[in-house]
Amino acid sequence: MATSTIPVTAKKARWLRRVSLALVLLIAAAAGTFYWRPTAIGVVSQRYTAWKIGMENHDVTLGQYRIHYMVAGQGKPLVLVHGLAGQAENWLTLVPEFTRSGYRVYALDLLGYGRSERPDVDYSIALQSNILKQFLDSQQLQQPDIAGWSMGGWISLKFAAEHPDRVDRLVLLDSAGLLFDAVNADALRPTNQKELAHMMEVLTPHPQPIPAFVARDILRNFAVNDWVVARSLRSMKTGRDLMDGKMQTVKMPVLIVWGKQDVLTPLSVAEGMHRGMPQSILYLFDGTGHLAPTERSRQVSATMVDFLKADPPLAAGTVEVPGVR
Repeated sequence: MATSTIPVTAKKARWLRRVSLALVLLIAAAAGTFYWRPTAIGVVSQRYTAWKIGMENHDVTLGQYRIHYMVAGQGKPLVLVHGLAGQAENWLTLVPEFTRSGYRVYALDLLGYGRSERPDVDYSIALQSNILKQFLDSQQLQQPDIAGWSMGGWISLKFAAEHPDRVDRLVLLDSAGLLFDAVNADALRPTNQKELAHMMEVLTPHPQPIPAFVARDILRNFAVNDWVVARSLRSMKTGRDLMDGKMQTVKMPVLIVWGKQDVLTPLSVAEGMHRGMPQSILYLFDGTGHLAPTERSRQVSATMVDFLKADPPLAAGTVEVPGVR
C-alpha cells in the first residue's frame, strides 16, 4: 500500500511546485508591469469599467479621418465631448446616471485624441466643431443634447452657435471659449515631475502626490500626444475661434457647470457665458476646480439630468453648491 502512494504524492508535489512557480512568475510580471507601465493597469481598469456599464466601442470614418466613439444606453441621444488631452473615457463616472435616466450616450474621441486618428492638421476648434457635425450626421442625430467639458465645451458652444437647430439642450462644464488670460494653459503639457505636479495643482484644489514611477509613465504618455496638444493650444491662442459676441444665436436651454476654484478656466469665463446666454442656468460647485465632472460626479450627473429632463426648462439663474466636507 505504501509503495503505491509514493508516486502519487511525488506527482502532486511536482504539480504544486509548477503551480507555485507559475504564480510567482505571474505576480512578478504583474508587479513589473505595474512598476514600468502603471498607466497600462489604468487603461485595463477603464476598459473593464466601460464594459461593465455597457459601453460599446465603434469606429466611424468622417471624410478622410477615422474617429473612435463609445455608446451605451437607450433613449434620447446625449453626445459628450471631452477636453484638451482627454478622451471618451473621461466621462465614465457620469455615464451610468445618464443611461439609468433614459439616455443613449455617445462619447467620442476627438480627432487626434484617444483612439481616433492623428493626422497632420491644425487641430483647431473650428476643425473639431466640424468633426462633431460630421459625427452627428453619421449617427443620424438631428437634435441631440450635447455636453462639452473644457475644450469640448468650446467646441460644443461653437457648434451650437453655428447650428442652433441641431442642439436641443446644451451643457458646458468648466468650458473654454471666451477671451481670458490663460496663464495656466501650458500646464497641460508637463515634461517633468515638477511640471506634472503643477498641472495637478492647476486642475484641482486637492492635488494628491504622484509616486515617481507612476509620474514617469504618465509623462511618457503625455510625450506621445504632446504635438497634438501643442497644435490645439496654438490654434486656440490665435483667438480666431473665440465666442465673445457670438452667442446670440444660442437660444436653446443652457446649463453651465463650474468648479468655483477653477484656475484653468476661471469663474470669470463662466460669468461671461452666463451673461452672453441670459436663458442659461449657472451651477457653481464650491471647493472644486477644473475637474468638477469627476470630483463631484454624482452631483454633476444628477444636476445634468435634472436640467435635461426639466419640462418646462429650468429658470435662468445661479445656484451655488456647497463643498464636500
